[in-house]
Formats: sequence, structure tokens, C-alpha cells
Amino acid sequence: MLGRLTQEELADFTEFAQARQRHLMRTAYLLCGNRQAAQDLTQTALLDLCRAWRRVRRVDDVDAYSHRVLINAYRTALRKAGRERKALWDKAWEAETSEAASAPDHSVGLRLTLLAALDRLPPKARAVVVLRYWEDLSVEATAAALGCSTGTVKSQSSRALARLRTLLGDGFATTDSELWENSHGN
Repeated sequence: MLGRLTQEELADFTEFAQARQRHLMRTAYLLCGNRQAAQDLTQTALLDLCRAWRRVRRVDDVDAYSHRVLINAYRTALRKAGRERKALWDKAWEAETSEAASAPDHSVGLRLTLLAALDRLPPKARAVVVLRYWEDLSVEATAAALGCSTGTVKSQSSRALARLRTLLGDGFATTDSELWENSHGN
């Protein structure tokens, strides 16, 4: 990896990395919205650039190439997170199935169904639903927690609830919501 670069190539890469790291970090943050994840993406992109530096330094636009490497790292991270989330859901589903066979408690299946539906919401909409309806925060408190306007909270809530109704079906709202409340003591 680094041993293959000459001193000149390593110095050239170090100069590039020091000059562009903050810019790449800002771009990564805009992609993922999380400081730690942005730092990880930036480091992954810089490592990938370093590994290929001999080839990279000969391209016409190194900045464009570095952005492409950063985007690829972001997409890879998303795919990995999706695979991990699917594995967790599969494991939870197996546990729920075996648990349901031993004790027919509908709250476990209900919980998994709701979590699966929440998982299909965009991150901001999911955050609004969790804060407003699970944490029982006011519109104002939710807006303050998310750093957005109350109008955004209201519109995100409306759209998210409509999406959840679509995902869960009409019959879910009555009987299943009572089971949910009973299983969580709300």
C-alpha cells in the first residue's frame, strides 16, 4: 500500500490530502448528515486515493476523481448498512417466529412490523415520527431537536404518517395500535 509509493509520490499525496481533506469532509457530511460517518467516509476515500495515487495524480481533474471516490465510499457504506440491517431484521424475525410459537403474544410481531415500516421512512421523517409520537414531544420541541421549523415538522409528520398508513394498511390503525400501546405501557 504506502510502501509502493516513492517519497515524491507520498509527499505529493500528503500535500493533496492536507489541502483537500476539509473540503472532502464537508462533502461527506452533506452526503450522510453525520459527523462521525463523514469522518469515516473521508478517511476511506483518502485511503483509496492513496492506494491508487500513481494513477490518480495523472488524471486531468484530481478533485473530480476524489469526489467520485468519496461518492463510491458513501454508496458502499450505504450498501453495507443495508446488508447489516437486513441481517438484523432476519435475526429478529427468526426470534419472533420462535417466540410466537412458544407464546402467542402479538406484541412482538407488531413491534417488528412497526419497526420495519419505520425503517422504510427517510431519516428525517423517521426522526420526526419517533420524536413526535414515541417520545411525545411537541411540534416546537421536535423542531428544536431537529434544528428545523415547526412547519417542516408538521409537513414531515403528515407525509410520514400517510406513508406509514400506506405501508401498514388501514386495518392496522385500530386493533394493532391498541396492542402496541398495551405492550409498551403507553
